[in-house]
Amino acid sequence: MESRRRNHYDVSNKVCIADPDAVRQEVERLIATHHPRVDRAVLATAFHDFTRLHAGTLPGYAAADTNYHDAQHSLDCTLAAARMIEGHERTATGNEALGARRAVLGVLIALFHDAGYVRRRGDAAANGAAYTLTHVQRSAEFLGVMLPKLGYGDEAELAGEIVHFTGFERALDAIDVQDERDRQLGFMIASADLLAQTADRCYLEKCRDFLFPEFEAAGLAGASVPGGQTPLYRDRYDLLNSTPEFNARIWADRLDGYFGGIHRHLSQHFSGTASGRNPYVDCIHDNLRRIGRSIDRGHFRDLTRHPRAIGAACMRSRLDSARQLAA
Repeated sequence: MESRRRNHYDVSNKVCIADPDAVRQEVERLIATHHPRVDRAVLATAFHDFTRLHAGTLPGYAAADTNYHDAQHSLDCTLAAARMIEGHERTATGNEALGARRAVLGVLIALFHDAGYVRRRGDAAANGAAYTLTHVQRSAEFLGVMLPKLGYGDEAELAGEIVHFTGFERALDAIDVQDERDRQLGFMIASADLLAQTADRCYLEKCRDFLFPEFEAAGLAGASVPGGQTPLYRDRYDLLNSTPEFNARIWADRLDGYFGGIHRHLSQHFSGTASGRNPYVDCIHDNLRRIGRSIDRGHFRDLTRHPRAIGAACMRSRLDSARQLAA
């Protein structure tokens, strides 16, 4: 399957994760499976504002300019989170069910979980990657502004806590979420974030070509700067060599650790498919086999896939197309 998968499509090779409308339609379908009265207008507005944010047409914000944490990654994460929510609701009983409003809240948080990478008008940074170490708090602040406009003002403070499950800025035990359903929602969003990016067809090439420059901009890679962060990676190949260890750690510490294996809801979601398998896990294993072979051979010449960031120009094109259709 992985050899036939297109670069800008999800793990099933059916949903174009570079297209906000395609992802919105699938997310709406998934949530409506268990909650037919889901507020589609809220989702439509949220996805439209997401597109404007990345295009640079949302008032107060510059265009998105991070190639690894681009629009496609956030849309990929949102789709994975919606699938996990659907799998959860399929088997939940009584008070365990998230309900329509909490399900939509999860989609909104996933959609804007990396909004903190987008520079605000007047920010001093030359690139959004400079906010790598603070982007989750910035995303929480963005949600605090956006959610009231979507009719979710009562949940804005909670969302600002939940989104921290996706980051490393705050200790997981320090995240203040009391209701177990909200904690489960946070675990799903954070798991979707990790699974979506590591299952990306061009994950390894994106680490080399896109993630390393973002780390450089944040002082986390390359040459050390007096008074700055201690770089974690000397060069792109140091980053690639560390990929298997990083993946093993996030599975042990987070996916199967703190988050309690909540990704199992993806298997429940996909249980009705022909294979009955979780394609996220299959694609991740494919990426780990690829990097393992490269490390064993002592070179990375086999990493020949060609990723393209879905940036501001792509999102402006989506907006232009929507305007033409509405005319």
